[in-house]
Amino acid sequence: MKSFLLVVGLCFLVLVSLTLGAVDVSVWQATQDLLAGTLSAGRSIVFDVRLPRTLLALVVGAALGMSGAAMQGLLRNPLAEPGVLGVSSGAALGAVITLYFGLTSLGWLVLPAAAMLGSLIALLAIYGLAGRSQSVLVLILAGVALNSLFGALVAVALNFSKNLFALQEIIFWLMGSLANRSMDHVAVALPTCVLGMLLIFSRKAYLDALTLGDDTATSLGFDGARERVLLLAGIALAVGGGVAVSGAIGFIGLMVPHLLRSWADHQPGKLLVYSALGGALLLLCADILVRHIDVVRELKLGVVTALLGAPFFIYLLVKGKRHMV
Repeated sequence: MKSFLLVVGLCFLVLVSLTLGAVDVSVWQATQDLLAGTLSAGRSIVFDVRLPRTLLALVVGAALGMSGAAMQGLLRNPLAEPGVLGVSSGAALGAVITLYFGLTSLGWLVLPAAAMLGSLIALLAIYGLAGRSQSVLVLILAGVALNSLFGALVAVALNFSKNLFALQEIIFWLMGSLANRSMDHVAVALPTCVLGMLLIFSRKAYLDALTLGDDTATSLGFDGARERVLLLAGIALAVGGGVAVSGAIGFIGLMVPHLLRSWADHQPGKLLVYSALGGALLLLCADILVRHIDVVRELKLGVVTALLGAPFFIYLLVKGKRHMV
């Protein structure tokens, strides 16, 4: 029933996203024009502009939401999240390197591959630093260190960029946005994000067993090393594929699992599906918001999610401190 409510909410927001905009067009008429093969302004607006943006919000939001839930289950820490722990920054660094050196001219697969490689390196680093620790402080410090390192490397690339236009594009891309995206971007993100989420979902039984401890999970027949590798690979695919087309969008994977954990009866495996639906809903809602704020230049999506997520992160820290006291 609860998942049904999330699906209904998603369907409603999809309709809103396709209908509302600066130009008033009829989705029904645009659909009829598409089926009839008639070229019209309404058809172009709905299917060439709004539809790719809506689909990317769904795919990227679902990938970030599920990845956040998987990281929290794997590290058994409620503050784990791709953006907070530097995974998104690692993916962004990989993408920026390809843009800086012009490697994207080698093929459309280079950018998502570099982003996925960057996210995988960040995941391996965070797991090596704090994967066996239950300390929130160790996790946060490791995330801060990785974010600082990757941020510094991105700054180096920006500092030595000789092309001012490319410099501006990289900066805007790092802020995170779904504007000016096409179905080509959907073709990049959809396979990698879906494959990553399927890989994560296939390990849901291990995440449930992990709540009882590593020894118990091993006694139940799970190979901890193999399971962790598969989960890390799935997270890297999902986050890397999303960041490759949307830029750095943080805090989705932190907020959504917390908001929906009680709906999933605090079961990590069950939470994966709820977090995917909730992440898609939250990101699509945020994208609709930035599209309808009346400003000269559209507010970047990553800025909005940071404005929502940072106070939420602080709230979790304060709440955790009170429990420890």
